[in-house]
Amino acid sequence: MTTPAHDGIPPFEFRQTLGRFASGVTVITAADGDERRGMTASAFVSVSLTPPLILVSVDHRAQMHALLSRPEVGRFGVSVLSAAQRHLSDHFAGRPGPEEAVPWFTHEGLPLIGGSVAQLVCRKQEVIPAGDHTLYLGLVEYARYTDDDPLVYFRGQYHELV
Repeated sequence: MTTPAHDGIPPFEFRQTLGRFASGVTVITAADGDERRGMTASAFVSVSLTPPLILVSVDHRAQMHALLSRPEVGRFGVSVLSAAQRHLSDHFAGRPGPEEAVPWFTHEGLPLIGGSVAQLVCRKQEVIPAGDHTLYLGLVEYARYTDDDPLVYFRGQYHELV
């Protein structure tokens, strides 16, 4: 174990340590005019039941960051991927497959991923700078879910519930 420096632990050690926390895999979505955009994210968390708030963390280098930072973009979607949607996680993480293979659907003009375990539509509530990421706090305005198994990410690999 490395002794923390004044600036915290090294990025590699931080990533390896937090990789021991199993998480679901989400795709954050938003609209850019008529174009649909998505980004794979495991940095997603529920924040509050009353009001219903969630938080997503987006790297400053991501195209999604530039889109969500625009004042006219007031809503975003979160789709929790199912165990059968590993290919979509890869697609939106920069290893795209054919665009026509993405099961897009819209709710009130906001793109979401069909076949996912859950979908949320969120109104951008607060934008919080945090190091090399920005935290987007969203008020959940719409939600739907299934009882399918989620895609799980642990130690840098996909897993399924058994």
